Amino acid sequence: MAKTRDYLFYDTAVSICTTCFKRVDAKIVFEDGKVFMLKRCPEHGFERVLMADDVDYYRRCREVFLKPPEMPDHYNTPVKYGCPYDCGLCPDHEQHSCLTLLEICDACNLSCPICYANSGTHRTTYKPLDQIERMLNAIVSNEIEPDVVQISGGEPTIHPQFFEVLDAAKKRPIKHLMVNTNGIRIATEEGFAERLATYMPEFELYLQFDSLRRDPLMQLRGADLRHIREKALEKLNRLNVSTTLVVTVERGVNDDEMGAIVDFALKQKCVRGVTFQPVQQAGRLQGYDSAAHRLTLSEVRRRILEQTSVFKPEDLIPVPCHPDSLAMAYAMKLGGKVVPLTGMIEPDVLINGGRNTIVYEKDETIRNHIFKLFATNHSPAAQAMTLRELLCCLPQVLAPKSLGYDNLFRILIVAFIDAQSFDLRSIKKTCVHIAHPDGKRLIPFDTYNMFYRDDLEKERLEPLREKVMAAI
Repeated sequence: MAKTRDYLFYDTAVSICTTCFKRVDAKIVFEDGKVFMLKRCPEHGFERVLMADDVDYYRRCREVFLKPPEMPDHYNTPVKYGCPYDCGLCPDHEQHSCLTLLEICDACNLSCPICYANSGTHRTTYKPLDQIERMLNAIVSNEIEPDVVQISGGEPTIHPQFFEVLDAAKKRPIKHLMVNTNGIRIATEEGFAERLATYMPEFELYLQFDSLRRDPLMQLRGADLRHIREKALEKLNRLNVSTTLVVTVERGVNDDEMGAIVDFALKQKCVRGVTFQPVQQAGRLQGYDSAAHRLTLSEVRRRILEQTSVFKPEDLIPVPCHPDSLAMAYAMKLGGKVVPLTGMIEPDVLINGGRNTIVYEKDETIRNHIFKLFATNHSPAAQAMTLRELLCCLPQVLAPKSLGYDNLFRILIVAFIDAQSFDLRSIKKTCVHIAHPDGKRLIPFDTYNMFYRDDLEKERLEPLREKVMAAI
């Protein structure tokens, strides 16, 4: 009788060694209903990495939810060393910037144990305004009208020229501006939230919100921030400043309360959604115990569905531009009720507006509206407009005349790729990018934390580039 493997071989892949970061061959296999990457470095040996706990969802990401890539208007670096050593963006990258981060400081008023940027109270550097302006110009050069720009850090609100940075961003053709914040200054400083509100509309806060409990907050952030979150949301609700709650999720720490956080968010007037981000092996988490702490996107998705009754499996689906790393669910808050929308629409419509597969209406115009809604190159405010138009055309939903961005509620899962889960095919499709401090490049956020943050380009990347050239 012929011998067989314990797994089902699915595909080959190009990855990197988690220890030395050299490119290595890998393969994707299915075993016991899960997806694993098997890779081997000649120097550091074999690795077996869990990529997903749901084979069917993983296959749908790769075989169904495929959107034609949308290129940036401008590329920054040539193809010379090969991916991922040419990030900048180079012409070999497949996707423009759906969201671009702009880090304006390394300093922070917290020293979170999980910080991918290794920011904290021990760092005191703030980028000068002229450098920030160059970084903004690089974003605009690549995208012409950037969809979403997120001001980040460190803690950006403690930058001494924070509001001047916001003014500089607002002067540029950015469709939607976000600020990534821990909320301390909002909660504690009189008048700060009121000044933030003056930047509405097309403005949103990305508020750190990892847990409703003390112990997880102590483990993830090193401080019990419940009172800070409460005070910040009290002000933001009163002013109705658009806010997304951002949850960094770690296995065995706070992955049992994702549903409770969604339910809490739905009760907040100002909250437009929740973003869940599994911990990434970077910064202070470099070299951590993956098996004990790491969560895949499909595991986060499964826990959300198990812990809340708001969304069904068909509502929480891959984002077509980068389905490996992004999943989404959209709903509308209508008269105290939550109406999920994503599951109403066939995948073909989300991807390319294709055949007449819409159950509710078969009108060409409606199909185009749906396609616009789920193309991630639209700002959240623009998405609300297409949602309003869509709902007004669907007989099953009575849309109020005042329907707008206030009614939108979205779940996003953003699983950044790290050295363990590195898949070159997926890296080429990443659409969350970061402006490099040199003001000349945009780099995929995933590879930025592996090769380009702080001194990593000199210490880690340059030796790898030299080896590439030596092998030619």
